[in-house]
Amino acid sequence: MSEFTVHSIPGSPFGRAVLATAEEKGASCRFSPVAPRSPEHLARHPFGRVPVLEHDGFLLYETQAILRYLDRVLPTPSLTPADPRRAARMDQVMNVNDWYLFQGVGNVIGFHRVIGPRFMGLKPDEAAIEAAMPKARAVFAELARLLGKQPYFAGETLTLADLLVAPQIGFFTQTPEWAVLGVPHPNLVAWLARMEARPSLQATTWERVSEMAKAA
Repeated sequence: MSEFTVHSIPGSPFGRAVLATAEEKGASCRFSPVAPRSPEHLARHPFGRVPVLEHDGFLLYETQAILRYLDRVLPTPSLTPADPRRAARMDQVMNVNDWYLFQGVGNVIGFHRVIGPRFMGLKPDEAAIEAAMPKARAVFAELARLLGKQPYFAGETLTLADLLVAPQIGFFTQTPEWAVLGVPHPNLVAWLARMEARPSLQATTWERVSEMAKAA
């Protein structure tokens, strides 16, 4: 199997999900840092987002599509449950991630607490953060409910849902809002610790991916 190239930026939780999935598969993967709105990247992704996967001349964007592609072309170990209900739960959690955890929550709180101050010298917009908090509380409560007492979101084994959600939730641990969003849900806190202890997540931290970008 030829090498995969992930076009992304260090710190992107979506890019990290792809890199971590490749790690779980034991796949050879090259990280290619991009300027999201550059002409070169817009040629790969017309909306200028990250990540984009490149494999044997095949370009693919949208993180869920990339994760499923990796799971199909690298079938061992499988990261999609064989049981239809567990697979449906995986799909559900992945969509909760994209439509509710990121949209209106992660892209607001994460931006104003982490991205803006760290990379753009911006002060957090406290009003925007406060406006996002009701949705944030609802999303974290629902993820905790869906996880329940299981070790992973779809049951006893790791799936694509865990690899997609963990980088997003990990972002919140860098914010003061974690104390009211994550900490009240011990099962979610324990799940995140379990995920971050995995070699795939340890190999794809912000610092490690920044090193990959410098070496590219």
